[in-house]
Amino acid sequence: MEYMITVMKNAFYAQSGGVTSVINCSAYGLISKFKKDFSTANIYASKNGIVGLLEDELYDLSKTKKPLENLLEMPGGAFGSCRFKLPDLDDEKFYNDLFQRLDKLFIGYFFYNGGNDSADTCLKVAKAADKFGYDLKAIAVPKTIDNDLAVTDNCPGFGSVAKYVATSAKEASLDIRSMCKTSTKVFVLEVMGRHAGWIAASGELANTTNDTFVHKILLPERKFNKEKFLAGVEADVSKHGYSVIVASEGLKDQNGELYAATKETDSFGHSQLGGLAPKIASLITDELGFKNHWSVADYLQRSARHISSSTDIEQAIAVGKAAVSLAAEGKSGVMPVIKRLSNKPYRWEISTGDLKDIANEEKVLPENFISEDGFRITGDGQDYLRPLISGESFPKFADGVPIYENIDLHLREI
Repeated sequence: MEYMITVMKNAFYAQSGGVTSVINCSAYGLISKFKKDFSTANIYASKNGIVGLLEDELYDLSKTKKPLENLLEMPGGAFGSCRFKLPDLDDEKFYNDLFQRLDKLFIGYFFYNGGNDSADTCLKVAKAADKFGYDLKAIAVPKTIDNDLAVTDNCPGFGSVAKYVATSAKEASLDIRSMCKTSTKVFVLEVMGRHAGWIAASGELANTTNDTFVHKILLPERKFNKEKFLAGVEADVSKHGYSVIVASEGLKDQNGELYAATKETDSFGHSQLGGLAPKIASLITDELGFKNHWSVADYLQRSARHISSSTDIEQAIAVGKAAVSLAAEGKSGVMPVIKRLSNKPYRWEISTGDLKDIANEEKVLPENFISEDGFRITGDGQDYLRPLISGESFPKFADGVPIYENIDLHLREI
């Protein structure tokens, strides 16, 4: 009888942080499994992350009529996301109010879909539930294009971004190669990655055994050596006729400071980055005199559902379903994680990670993934990266563009 009471409780689901092209696939996996396994319960999706809960804006998914499968092809966050830092646990007024809102809807399961900061949010909710005596199972669902979550082998969202960056860099390289004799000789592509260079590293996947399309990769894990870099670019142009550079926004100078930091910060105190590509391009112009172009992948890299990795989609769905299973087992303060079993053939399974080992931790590129000169990715790194971009799963098109139709959303009546 006690078990029956547990399974009848409702669920809360929210998306948090920077979204990806496959975060809605995790939502699909989670919602569809919850509806199947907890058929007598309801699930509410929060509008704009946890902010929706605080502002009484929750979508009642029992009223949704359009197929949940629409989520599988839609980039962005179907329910809206946020960057919002929860207060410390000594703020009793805040957490009492939070649990009163959950209790009003008979919610016993709290699913929070996001990255490092979101793991911290979910861990705080789990700890607060214990502290204030509220019966709640809080499960984080992994998502981040930065691929920097600890414990998990890789993060849903990253594989698709890696595929986009490798593809875009290769295509741009072929363009520059065509014109370098009399025109542009250097191209700089800036990608995301604050402290970990996983996304920039994926530029290496543009290269083949017989041809080089990306010549230099600038990583946060290596302090920027201006002289060594410029000498390398000059050598690339001499040898290949041109040089293509993929640069992480989190590149650091010789003092360990962010090379392109601004004075602005977000709600978590992170410096707002941007402007690395033009800064590198200006350096090349001033020091080498080469005609160059630069581009910033920015939101394009994380929203490109038209070229998402099918491996990424499969894993995003899997962690969503696994979150429900963990909740049904009575787990809290945990996250479903991906465990790699082998590279060739690529095999993986879902395991469980404790949020105390994940929240506010960052996984950077290991030393053996970075070449000796610091500007390329080794064979070990490529063996890790390549399976994650494998496979295509194109969305449906109409009139030449993707359809991207969301499910219908209905705010709960207060």
